[in-house]
Amino acid sequence: MASSSYSKMMAFSLLLSLFLHLPSTSAGVVCEDLPQDLCAFAISSSSKRCVLESTQHSGRPTEYQCRTSEVVVERMSDWIETDECVRACGADRNSVGISSDSLLEPQFTEKLCSPACHENCPNIIDLYFNLAAGEGVFLPDLCEARRVNPHRSMMVILSSGAAAGPAVGGAVSKLDVAAAPASIASPPASV
Repeated sequence: MASSSYSKMMAFSLLLSLFLHLPSTSAGVVCEDLPQDLCAFAISSSSKRCVLESTQHSGRPTEYQCRTSEVVVERMSDWIETDECVRACGADRNSVGISSDSLLEPQFTEKLCSPACHENCPNIIDLYFNLAAGEGVFLPDLCEARRVNPHRSMMVILSSGAAAGPAVGGAVSKLDVAAAPASIASPPASV
C-alpha cells in the first residue's frame, strides 16, 4: 500500500514541477545553433528535443552536431538544461542520441530518482519518464523499487523487456529517438 502512495506522490510531484518551473532561457532555442556542450537535454522553441549526433569520417576525428529531433515535449520550449540539473540527475552532456540504456545503470537511476533531480529538474524527469514508458516501465515505480531494494529496480527494467536481446544483425536494441512517446498530458489512470 505504501508503494502505491509513493508512486502517486512521485507522479504528482512530476506534474506539479512541470507546471511550475520556468524555462532556463528566455531566447528562442534553435538546436542547430547550439554548441556541443549545451545540446543534450535542450528543447527548441518549437518544443522539440535537441539531440547530439556524431558523424565519423575515415581518417578524421568524429564530428558532433546538434540537431532537432522529432520528439515533441508538451508544455516546455526554449529550454537549455542547467549544469546543476545535469549533475543532480547523473546525466551526461556528451550523450549522443536519446536512449533508455542509462536506466540500466544503478548509479544513474540512483541520481535520477533522487529528490535533487525529480523535484527540481522537470525536463530530465520528463525525458526519462517517457523513455521508461517506452520500455514498459513506470518511472515512479522504478524509483520506488530503487529506494526499497536497488537490485529489485534492475528486475523491474529487465522484466519489462528493456534489455531485449540482440536485434537483427547482432546489434543490441535501443529505444530510438522517434519511438519515445510524447510527454504525458495527464497522469496515468493508475494514479
